[in-house]
Amino acid sequence: MSLYTNLKGRLRNTSLPRSHGLMPVFEAVVNSIHAIEEKGNLAERGQITVRVERDGQKKLDLDQKGPEPITAFTIIDNGCGFDNVNFQSFETLDSDHKVAKGCRGVGRLLWLKAFDLVEINSTFCESGSKSANRYFRFDENKGVYSARLDSSGEKATGTTVRLIGFGKNYQRAVPKTALSIANQLLEHCLWYFVRPEGAPEIVVQDGDELIRLYQLYDSYMHETARSELVKIQGEDFEVTHIKYRASATKKHQIAFCADGRMVKEENIHGKIPGLYARLKDDAGEFVYACYVSSSYLDQRVRSERTAFDLAEDLGELFDESELSLKAIRKKILECAQNFLHDVLQRNISAGENRIDSFISSKAPRFRPIKRYVPREKLVVDPEISDKDLELHLHEHWYELERELVREGHEVMSPKAYDYTNDYQPRLQAYLQKAEDIKKSDLANYVSHRKVIIDLLQKSIERGTDGKYAREEMIHELIMPMRTSSDEILLDSCNLWLVDERMAFHHYLASDKTIKSMPITESDSTKEPDILGVRVFDNPILVNDQDSFPLASITIVEIKRPMRNDMKEGEDKDPIDQTLSYLERVREGKVTTKSGRPIPGSKDVPGYCYVLCDLTESMRRRCRRANLRITYDGMGYFGYNEPSHAYIEVISFDQLVNASRERNKAFFDRLGLPTN
Repeated sequence: MSLYTNLKGRLRNTSLPRSHGLMPVFEAVVNSIHAIEEKGNLAERGQITVRVERDGQKKLDLDQKGPEPITAFTIIDNGCGFDNVNFQSFETLDSDHKVAKGCRGVGRLLWLKAFDLVEINSTFCESGSKSANRYFRFDENKGVYSARLDSSGEKATGTTVRLIGFGKNYQRAVPKTALSIANQLLEHCLWYFVRPEGAPEIVVQDGDELIRLYQLYDSYMHETARSELVKIQGEDFEVTHIKYRASATKKHQIAFCADGRMVKEENIHGKIPGLYARLKDDAGEFVYACYVSSSYLDQRVRSERTAFDLAEDLGELFDESELSLKAIRKKILECAQNFLHDVLQRNISAGENRIDSFISSKAPRFRPIKRYVPREKLVVDPEISDKDLELHLHEHWYELERELVREGHEVMSPKAYDYTNDYQPRLQAYLQKAEDIKKSDLANYVSHRKVIIDLLQKSIERGTDGKYAREEMIHELIMPMRTSSDEILLDSCNLWLVDERMAFHHYLASDKTIKSMPITESDSTKEPDILGVRVFDNPILVNDQDSFPLASITIVEIKRPMRNDMKEGEDKDPIDQTLSYLERVREGKVTTKSGRPIPGSKDVPGYCYVLCDLTESMRRRCRRANLRITYDGMGYFGYNEPSHAYIEVISFDQLVNASRERNKAFFDRLGLPTN
């Protein structure tokens, strides 16, 4: 029974991803290597030239950016040529003529997936040492056509393959420069360069630019490649370890190869402890690559050589005759780890030092992690940023807290079969871990205070533009603007910068009108920077009609750093401004935030804080208000009897210094710098 081949249908069923658009060119180069091997002049006189042809018309386009589009490739070799046997094999799809060399007989299909037309011109020696020349064309409509065979006076054999009409979709997806094309060609054919027999002289030519792959190979190699044989479930795998110079634009990778070509590459950056960025040994920095080849992979590579017919993971299905990519990868990564052992250990130590330094100086809350999280899970890139390092540590911290909750339920609910001798050690271990974590929570809070104080210091300094920050920046740092204590969590505020007691409030408003506050019936539209009411011992909550709550009102007014235009009057004098706010609240009758009255509203004591720089005009207002200067000269304080209010003017320098002094003992305990 005769079988007919439908070339168009065969092409339709052949896969070539756009990102693999150079694969047809590379396969043509591999064919040339095989032709040179067959002739027997591999390393001495074997030569292959890959010419890049571009659209010359685009040179006239002034808007064209980068290299002109590639329209064709020409591959020239001095191999054995298209003799009758090779030509017959070419005309036979899925030919097994060179199956021993890993040829699948489908390379010419890849040519027509990416190119419109193939022209082949070849000189070869017939029997009896006669030279002949064979020319033919090949496309998807006609197959092989325009074939002619002539006698030739040429003594040198060889073949020229011209791939014409590069598809637009592939053009856009592949590298554009000669160097990047040469790099990919070298990676694809690297096995031929590494093997003992070596490779022919291969040149990529793009106009006047010539790139010799052997020179490229030598410039990239950090040291001589090393190979080892590894068994995985009884199958032999050859693993070739390569160190590229750090100047190579590569990443650490595994390249799975078949039939002497690279098929699949995987980035392994960070997949081995200590394998981060560029590595360094006694000879300098390098990038690691591992090439894996095996007859097992040869037998399972797809015809297009862009993937393998291998499952990623067999899961619970166990078949001694089958291997998954996951199992192969795991073993290869172990080999890579052993090969790079000394280098990785240096990276691991540097990463540990990075963690120690970060925890000691910036994040002491994570100190218990080093005790409870396995060392291998804490390995980090020494060059990791503070942000990424904190996220990394926080992930482990979160898992540690989850584990603590789980253990707590188990330990605190002992079963009948939990004997005392076993239970007590588990209980003690759990309590110790819980204590460490709670200490760490406190450390986190103290570290947060250190950061806030540092931010406050920066916000009162003059910027690079010679100007000082507006008061809004400082305001937001103490408490977010246009919010109230009903809308935000206390953790979002840093009221302790002004007074630790402000954390104990019944209601607090930031940059809101007095009229909008539920603690008073005042209709004033004035907006204090921060105003709060503190209710003491609130018996209204238990409906005790014979006793009433006591209260106090706190007002904070913030002025722009170095402001020096303070004058008499409510709009220009911040001291008068705070007292006016206090009067308006009292006149509207002070209540709890739920609207319950507080008797004696006009007598509710007030605490007024003014945060500003002590410029000359501000000092004058302090003296006019009969306030006393503090012992350090950085603030004023006093009591205003008519307003029944305590007043404190705090300079920004005093605000920073006092905050640091109050927290210094905690900073010192955690080893945080305070200067």
